[in-house]
Amino acid sequence: MAPRVLALVRGAAGGGATRQRRRVVGLRTMATLRGRRGRTPLGQVGVRPDYRFSFANERTFLAWIRTALALVAGGLAVTQVLPEFDVPGGRRLLGLPLIALGAVIALTSLRRWEDSERAMRLGDPLTHSALQRIIALGVGVAAVIAAVLVAVGSEGG
Repeated sequence: MAPRVLALVRGAAGGGATRQRRRVVGLRTMATLRGRRGRTPLGQVGVRPDYRFSFANERTFLAWIRTALALVAGGLAVTQVLPEFDVPGGRRLLGLPLIALGAVIALTSLRRWEDSERAMRLGDPLTHSALQRIIALGVGVAAVIAAVLVAVGSEGG
């Protein structure tokens, strides 16, 4: 059996430090706990945070997934439903970046959720996310492409 140590862990409500038992795992055993990416599974890390914070983290993850799904659906609608532009391949030029952006957001949001959950369990500060910049840049680029396609293709109406 692995040795046990007492660790001081800050309470989830910010009400000071509380004593909790935390198991220390040897290096050899730690390697078997790690997942495919070399990270310890969340259930084996730190102390379980307050459920309210975990649920808030999950709601944020689901919001990112909804955003990704909306971008993918919008990209599909652009490529399949909009009438042809005067510019050859205009629908694909507009729709494919939206689909790609939705895929990137869907994949990175899972990593963001896991990083936030891990930080809460360990009592670390939450990490910065680049998802906001990615979305803003991607939607801005799509808007510029749409404006150019409309301006180039709408001579008579």
